[in-house]
Amino acid sequence: MFPVREAQTLAPDVVRLVVEAPRVARYQHPGQFVIVRVREGGERIPLTIAGADAEAGTITLIIQAVGLTTRLLCTLQPGQAILDVTGPLGAPSEVGYEGRVAVVAGGVGSAIAYPRAAALARAGNELVTILGARTADLLTLEDELASVSASLRVVTDDGSRGRRGLVTDVLADDVEAAAAGIAPLDLVLTAGPVPMMGAVADVTRPHGIPTVASLNPLMVDGTGMCGGCRVQVAGATAFACVDGPEFDAHQVDFALLHRRNQAYRDQERAAAEAAQAAAEAAQAEAEADDGCAATQPQPRPTLREAR
Repeated sequence: MFPVREAQTLAPDVVRLVVEAPRVARYQHPGQFVIVRVREGGERIPLTIAGADAEAGTITLIIQAVGLTTRLLCTLQPGQAILDVTGPLGAPSEVGYEGRVAVVAGGVGSAIAYPRAAALARAGNELVTILGARTADLLTLEDELASVSASLRVVTDDGSRGRRGLVTDVLADDVEAAAAGIAPLDLVLTAGPVPMMGAVADVTRPHGIPTVASLNPLMVDGTGMCGGCRVQVAGATAFACVDGPEFDAHQVDFALLHRRNQAYRDQERAAAEAAQAAAEAAQAEAEADDGCAATQPQPRPTLREAR
């Protein structure tokens, strides 16, 4: 069992958990992840290690409630525990001096981008970060990314915070500036929804700017045995759990990855709906039992008690 030490809501349906996992905290590196299982018989899902404290023996996980398992994780409170946490898994990020680096993160992709961004900053790189979300209340890790970046620009689909539009709109400006010799762009790191990462690759590919994407395919065992996380990179099959999760974005088949990630959406929706129905039925039964107890006739006092 892996106890939850802290739980914090970052945005609607997005929670940060600090979990006691001493061995993972001691050996993890930026870019790696863990496989978690909430309860016996539950599914195994991958989660990026968004932070770690080796001295305290804890890791930080950021979870967006989408399916049944992530919704269960988001309900956990300090004192409760996760059944299994396996890791660290995946190849660590390659961190060195690159120069001027654009970090492009969308949604909870910020949790994936932040550890790598922090490591790049420590290596002396200049980070220009673009953080996007659908609306202002869905922005996550803004302060953390700002703390390791020379500049941070916020983009929202509806314009409720920062620039209105897409992260690729801002990135395209940076790419044009680099092409004109105004400001170099030596590397682009992207993490977030699959369509967004594909669009980032489309912006940088014509200019030959090295671009790395952290992929998030379906995954089961996390050790390369099940093949569930296979992706097409440069026309060949790779396994995100052992060959990645970071790949050359210009070589990734994002359309195929998106289709594979959608494969079990109907089953995920059905499982979530069944769990919700069961919870509502249990609540109704509990309320009915309470109501019956309240209306039960009370025993009449004895003569001695009445006196």
